[in-house]
Amino acid sequence: ADTCIYIDEETFIGPGVCIEGPGNIKIGKRCMIAAHSGIYANSHNFANSLEPIKHQGVTRKGIVIEDDCWIGHGVTVLDGVTIGQGSVIGAGTVVNKNVPPLSVAVGVPARVIKSRISQSLWEEGVGISGT
Repeated sequence: ADTCIYIDEETFIGPGVCIEGPGNIKIGKRCMIAAHSGIYANSHNFANSLEPIKHQGVTRKGIVIEDDCWIGHGVTVLDGVTIGQGSVIGAGTVVNKNVPPLSVAVGVPARVIKSRISQSLWEEGVGISGT
């Protein structure tokens, strides 16, 4: 099957960004991806210590970066991850698991440190889905 890298409108990709998409990558609208980040939609199998890693094959789960995300400088996004709409990923972060919408995530590995949902909207019952 053919693989696809899809980048939607008004998305900025900084210099030196590597987008490697054998497992498919979808990047939404109005995202900002800072310089020297890497988005890798594949991973090597390495379970068998008697066989060269190079010969053990790869997985290709794919990556989704939803609309309006800001990916900081030098972030690495690993295979199988979805970064939810409106999320901010701090510089140098390694994203190895899903990030919920409207989150701020930092660190190696990534950990969500706060939500971007404003307290006033939260009190009015306007959740992430906007209902």
